[in-house]
Amino acid sequence: MKGLMVLSVTFVIVLMFLYEWPKMNQKQKKEKYTFVVLSAMSWILAVLLIFFPEMPGPTELIDQIYKPLGKMLE
Repeated sequence: MKGLMVLSVTFVIVLMFLYEWPKMNQKQKKEKYTFVVLSAMSWILAVLLIFFPEMPGPTELIDQIYKPLGKMLE
């Protein structure tokens, strides 16, 4: 089941590449690099969330960082 979900996410990323890549100009090297990096990061995050759905989100990280600061200010 999880393998099918990973294949689905991969299929969506491939569709994004097939749609967007030809529209980018050959001279747009930075834009292409950024597109590849953001797509790869998105794919990795999606796969991690498929296998570890209980992973903490970014708001929980912020809470852990600032909770001691909040207690000091009380």
